[in-house]
Amino acid sequence: MKIILFIFLFVITFNLSAKESNLTFARVKYGGGGDWYNDPSSDVNLLKYLVNNTNIDANTNYVFVDLSTDDIFKYPIVWLTGHGNVSFSNKEKDNLRAYLENGGFLYIDDDYGLDPYIRRAMKGVFPDQEFIELPFTHKIYISHFDFSNGLPKIHEHDKQNPQGFGMFINGRLAVYYTYECNLGDGWADPSIHNDPPEIREQALKMGVNIIVYSLSN
Repeated sequence: MKIILFIFLFVITFNLSAKESNLTFARVKYGGGGDWYNDPSSDVNLLKYLVNNTNIDANTNYVFVDLSTDDIFKYPIVWLTGHGNVSFSNKEKDNLRAYLENGGFLYIDDDYGLDPYIRRAMKGVFPDQEFIELPFTHKIYISHFDFSNGLPKIHEHDKQNPQGFGMFINGRLAVYYTYECNLGDGWADPSIHNDPPEIREQALKMGVNIIVYSLSN
């Protein structure tokens, strides 16, 4: 009954306009040893950029969510990042699955080294699903700013082209995962990674696309 109530409240909140709901973008806390908490300025800077460049009213404070609680149902969009291992307990898998199946959206950004672990962790949430690479004709790339020519490359990593992957639930993109891109580092304070302004701008713009897409779909 408790989880049904949270889902009901989540759906009601999700259907409010962004101005009415005062969007909160929450970072996922996870186990396994990966640094889920790195670069907390990323979240704040993205939300400030969102407020300044759209009509969306957002809570610009840093917020994280523990998947073992029902708090995840408070947020229309959550994001997960880090460099290392990701592990979900059975309770966390159940909560995340219910959240996504009832309209929630998860954005995952590989901060380098996350890829094999997040693929394994998400396989535990949706055993019958695989990440599918999205064509750059997908609406997420043009939801606010135009990235129809591809994702921005923020950090070199292994010098591969950046890719965006998705998991779908009943035809709806519910999980979006960027690899060899590292948008989160581009959102961080300039002094953290010393990225040039034009690179940071591209990262922030694509971050806005992700949020706008998740709220409108």
